[in-house]
Amino acid sequence: MAQALSFLFDKTIVMKKAFQFYYISAIVILLFGCNSGTDPVKEAKKENTEKIDSQAKTQASNDSVAAQPSVADADFLVNAASGQMLEMQLGQLAQENARNERVKRFGAMMIKDHGEGVEKLKALASSKKIALPDSISNRQQKEKGQLQQKKGAAFDEAYIAMMVDDHKKDIQEFEREATNGTNEAIKAFARDNLRMLHIHLDSATNVQKAIPKKMRTVPPESFPH
Repeated sequence: MAQALSFLFDKTIVMKKAFQFYYISAIVILLFGCNSGTDPVKEAKKENTEKIDSQAKTQASNDSVAAQPSVADADFLVNAASGQMLEMQLGQLAQENARNERVKRFGAMMIKDHGEGVEKLKALASSKKIALPDSISNRQQKEKGQLQQKKGAAFDEAYIAMMVDDHKKDIQEFEREATNGTNEAIKAFARDNLRMLHIHLDSATNVQKAIPKKMRTVPPESFPH
């Protein structure tokens, strides 16, 4: 009897320790799994900052240092790359989820124009040895996911509103770089793209005015008798 009780007691301890081990392992996996996802945009900016700072320390000539893109120049290209990728992905989403034909055509224009823009941007970044993200940021991914849940008229309204806001912000960023940038090639890229961004903003604004707004449902009892 005593041996049986001892065996059960030992078995209980072993099971308890095993449970604790798996419990702790699950917590560790959960914690590290949540933190292991990196942000492509932040990683690209970090890589560029480290490279530019290192180059600035090793350059002997002030003229050669001035010719190098600044961290702000590199950040601009990274933001522009992720922004153009987002515009293309949302444009594709418009082909699938939009109801209004003008919204779909606007989305097709985003795919074409920003697709061409990304190729030019990649060539410029490569010539300046600036790293670009291979995908959109985590924040942009979240915004895309939220928009992806909408269909039809709800999608049309939300998508075009986002395009108006995004292009207003893009124009501000490109104007800032065209004025304050330190690298002439990157400043020229910003200037050259401003016309396209203004065309996109005007088009998005016109579409936004044309598409019908969602009707607010009014309870029947609220109408006067």
